[in-house]
Amino acid sequence: MKKIFSIALILVAFSASAQTTFLNQVSVEFEKRVAVWPLLKEIQPEWFERSKDNRPQEVFSYFNFTGDASHSLYKQTKAAVVARGKWFEPFADNNVVYNNYTTGTTTAQKPIYEQTYLVEDSLLKIKWKITPDTRTIAGFECRKAVGILYDTIAVFAFYAEEIPVSGGPEGITGLPGMILGMGIPRLHTTWFATRVQLLNEAGMKVVTPATKGKKVDRTGMMTALEKALKDWDQYGKKMMLAWLI
Repeated sequence: MKKIFSIALILVAFSASAQTTFLNQVSVEFEKRVAVWPLLKEIQPEWFERSKDNRPQEVFSYFNFTGDASHSLYKQTKAAVVARGKWFEPFADNNVVYNNYTTGTTTAQKPIYEQTYLVEDSLLKIKWKITPDTRTIAGFECRKAVGILYDTIAVFAFYAEEIPVSGGPEGITGLPGMILGMGIPRLHTTWFATRVQLLNEAGMKVVTPATKGKKVDRTGMMTALEKALKDWDQYGKKMMLAWLI
C-alpha cells in the first residue's frame, strides 16, 4: 500500500507540474481607456461644464506588445475613434517603445506635433511594492503591485508570473512577470490585456527598435516638452507625463 501511495503522489505532482506552462515569447493585445470627462474636469474646470457635451466621455485605442525576457516592442495597432461631433486628441498614442531588459535600456520613438524624437536612455526606475491582491486578466491570474514613478506618480499594475517577461504597456517595467493590467490615476488612463498569444522565433523578428527621429535622452525630451508646452498649464503637464512614461 505504501508503494502504491508513493506512486500516486508522484503522479499527482507530475500532473500539477505539467499544467504549469510558462509563456516565454508572447504577443499581447492591449486596450487603452482614457476617462476623458474626469481628465478634462481636473485640468480645465473653469469651462468643463460648458464644453463636456462636445467631448466623448471616454476613448479607447489598441496596442500590441511583442517580447520575451530579453527585449520587447510596444506600438499602436488601432487608433482611437472619436464619435462625429465630438473632439478629443489622445496623448502619446503614436509612441513606439523598444525595451532591452538585458542591457537595461530603452529606445522610444515619440512623435510630438511637428517633431519626432528618438529617446535613448535607461529603463524607467519604478519603486514597486507587491501586494497580496490578485485579479484574472485575459485568462491569467495576476498579482497586484503599486509603483511610484518620478517620485510622485502612482502606478498600479497586475502582472502574470506565468509570463516571465518583465515588461508592460509603454515603458513600464520591473516586475517578476508580464504586466497585463495597468493604471495611472494621474492620467485617468488604464491599459488591460484582451488577448495573449504564444510566439515562436519567427514572430519575434518584429522586435527591433525604431531608428528615425531626433536623438535625445529623457532629460533632453523633458526640456523640449517644457518649452513646447510652457503656455499649456495643467493640460501641458498631463501631456508631458503621457510622453514620458
